[in-house]
Amino acid sequence: MIYLASASPRRRELLDQLGVAYELLHVPLDETRLPGELPEAYVNRLALAKAHAGWHEVAGKRRLQPVLGADTAVVCDGEVYGKPADAAQAEAMLGHLSGRSHRVLSAVALVGWRAASALNVSTVYFRRLTSAEIRAYIATGEPFGKAGGYAVQGQAAMFIERLEGSYSGVMGLPLFETANLLQSAGLRLL
Repeated sequence: MIYLASASPRRRELLDQLGVAYELLHVPLDETRLPGELPEAYVNRLALAKAHAGWHEVAGKRRLQPVLGADTAVVCDGEVYGKPADAAQAEAMLGHLSGRSHRVLSAVALVGWRAASALNVSTVYFRRLTSAEIRAYIATGEPFGKAGGYAVQGQAAMFIERLEGSYSGVMGLPLFETANLLQSAGLRLL
């Protein structure tokens, strides 16, 4: 059994695929990017911070088990896209990603008696989107709560020409790296 420091239903769904028992933790965290912080360092720092915050939350209150934290960001032309705050921000993000490739960085961290983390980098290629398609997609509500304003596992799949890397990483929890961290901590999977 582990703790999952995430409110993401997608992360829960992906963790379920590994057959890992977990309990959810809500760990509010300031996710502001530090000045000059590289995107890779940013997502790794947040994944570790979430896991550490979860570890401190359970220490002395619950049975100590490892805490898994994760973070995902979309990077295009050096600009980091988190979750859009509103429709205008989602439209700007999707407009920028239209007809281009971008990187999806997904970091996962496991904190227990020691801390470890891993980073997955994938490249996603979007076809050119029309303004009408972007507005219609935003109207579905799907872009909200998702890095870059889209869900690879949802309706935005029709925008993706190809993906190089980890599908689960683009979804928000790279399963290969997650499984390696869990197994290195002595957890049995499947």
